[in-house]
Amino acid sequence: QVQLVESGGGLVQAGGSLRLSCAASGSIFSINAMGWYRQAPGKERELVADVTNGGRTNYADSAKGRFTISRDNAKNTVYLQMNSLKPEDTAVYYCNAYVITGTLRGSQVWGQGTLVTVSS
Repeated sequence: QVQLVESGGGLVQAGGSLRLSCAASGSIFSINAMGWYRQAPGKERELVADVTNGGRTNYADSAKGRFTISRDNAKNTVYLQMNSLKPEDTAVYYCNAYVITGTLRGSQVWGQGTLVTVSS
């Protein structure tokens, strides 16, 4: 079984910064893509950014120029540095990973979510 544990959410004023972390643990053979999604109240979950195990990144238009995704493959951890935060960034942020388990099965895994609140 594989778990993703997120940390780093909280309350910040508009213009501020937060750094989210997500660590994978369990029976892991390898991890392909890792990413961050978010879901605001009354809205669907949307991709914020993702990164391949080779380091190729992809960002939603709303995140470009403000957010930076990175990963530490040795620690099975992905980060999201969020700068110049806006009230519209308020959401629950979820970590996601496509994990190849110790039994060589592929599995999409989600974290429990961490709340980011940006005040105006």
